Amino acid sequence: MSVEKILMPQLGESVTEGTINQWLVSVGTKVNKYDPLAEIITDKVTAEVPSSFTGIIKEIIAQEGETITVGEIICTIETEENSTEVEQMEVTDLQENSDTSEKEIRTPQKQRYSPAVLRLSQEHDIDLSKITGTGRGGRITRKDVLNYIANNKSTDIEQETTTHQENSIQQLSQVNEKDSLAKQKTKSEPLHNPTSGDIEIPVSGIRRAIATNMKKSKQEIPHAWMMVEVDVTNLVQYRDSIKNEFLQKEGFKLTYFPFFVKAVAQALKEFPQLNSMWAGEKIIQKKDINLSIAVADEDALYTPVLKHADEKTIKGIAREISELTQKVRTGKLSPDDLQGGTFTVNNTGSFGSVQSMGVINYPQAAILQVESIVKRPVVMENGMIAVRDKVNLCLSLDHRVLDGLICGKFLKRVKEILENMSQENTNIY
Repeated sequence: MSVEKILMPQLGESVTEGTINQWLVSVGTKVNKYDPLAEIITDKVTAEVPSSFTGIIKEIIAQEGETITVGEIICTIETEENSTEVEQMEVTDLQENSDTSEKEIRTPQKQRYSPAVLRLSQEHDIDLSKITGTGRGGRITRKDVLNYIANNKSTDIEQETTTHQENSIQQLSQVNEKDSLAKQKTKSEPLHNPTSGDIEIPVSGIRRAIATNMKKSKQEIPHAWMMVEVDVTNLVQYRDSIKNEFLQKEGFKLTYFPFFVKAVAQALKEFPQLNSMWAGEKIIQKKDINLSIAVADEDALYTPVLKHADEKTIKGIAREISELTQKVRTGKLSPDDLQGGTFTVNNTGSFGSVQSMGVINYPQAAILQVESIVKRPVVMENGMIAVRDKVNLCLSLDHRVLDGLICGKFLKRVKEILENMSQENTNIY
């Protein structure tokens, strides 16, 4: 008999952690290889973790609701299989599903903390530099923090509290009594005070994962914003003239969105700087143009990926958008459907929006909001007033990677492509 470890898998290219939403087994449960053990939620996908072994669940280490770093142990299984052979299989599987190289695994990662570790350290006023990590590469785990709290609570917490009190007295002495009383009153009042008739809605696992990723994007990425107005009158006329025939022939609708996606993919080939990601000391310019598209169901927003969008026709893009949307609505998205996105195109116009500032899909460098097409009066070059179909394209950009000059050129090129789409010079096949 041997005890084998089940690790938190990597369920996406940029995913570094996952939250245990629900255990499907308990201690003592007998499982076969590939049986589902737990449901994991990340900001990219909800998926089941299969067992790598046949055996009996010995210990469940990660609790429901707990966020665990990729590669950390979530449970152990008692098995009769050869431990050396199985361990090698597990290491191989982890390497195939992770972008982390062997060199990176051996590099100490003490300065990268999971949300669970940071939350505990903030709640207990703990200096994480004082803790020796036992995780992979010396990383500090949640269990390390709990052990530190148990062993050092009486001494360390008391010292931190004393220091905090001394600092508070010094700060209070620098303000007048009125301001001091106002601050104390503010601190004593609860952040939220539900009243009769209010409805409290529990935060679901997927909503918590989305919130975490959005917070990370806004905290780490310095957002900037640009917008251009595009005249798509010819495009609207072309699409409207063929939409019924297309539906009868292909079996799915031809919306305006595939035309915009095609234009963005073409422009990204000419301006690859926008198809990049920030990576600390370097910027990674991605070779493939894989466009994330935002698709919502009743509870959450997902970003499935159109792989190699620049190589697809408008019809091919339309078909894939239809298929991915159907997968979202029926809960059949796979981890592969959400991996590899390099740039996001969001169809905010489907909700009637005419101007918006998108939050960048971390770790990408930009997101383009395609707003609603509206009819507007326009003064033409000959001085006559005409009604034209106009749309705003709103770009949010990572100012660490991109600047206004290159993004302005990119938007100008997308505008040119769209304004030249017509029945005469655009082939959807």
